[in-house]
Amino acid sequence: MKSLELLVERIILSSRWILVVFYLGLVAALAVYAVSFVYKFLKVAGNVFTYGESEMILAMLGLIDAALVASLIVMVMISGYENFVSRFDEADDEVSFLGKLDAGSLKIKVASSIVAISSIHLLQIFLNASQYTDGQLMWFTIIHLAFVVSAVMLGFLERLMAKPKPTDKT
Repeated sequence: MKSLELLVERIILSSRWILVVFYLGLVAALAVYAVSFVYKFLKVAGNVFTYGESEMILAMLGLIDAALVASLIVMVMISGYENFVSRFDEADDEVSFLGKLDAGSLKIKVASSIVAISSIHLLQIFLNASQYTDGQLMWFTIIHLAFVVSAVMLGFLERLMAKPKPTDKT
């Protein structure tokens, strides 16, 4: 019976390597997104003299948004691999800061990135407010606030979990 238990444990522990498929998929997605970013950048660069100020601001916000999404993908790939699959042996200097991210810290960073991305989208929407109804603007704001509240609650819960438990002195 003990050998069966060891086999099951070995299979379960080895299953973490299946995650590599997802991380490699994210690498491919990041490459595709980079091509999309270059296309957006070339479009902005080609219209630099024809865009008005508000159009240029919207275009720049789109590029910033893309950079934030790409950073989020990289953060999830590297810290997810480091936390759930294996440590980076060769790249200690390059990613040593990410090795300090546990699952809770990663969730907070992801939530913060989502709030930043949502903020940029909301700003883009408000800069084009005339294209939206008041009801749509309200719902976009409510959805953004839901992201903000979720991120704050994750941070609060992480802080609660990190507090040292009082020792029992009996």
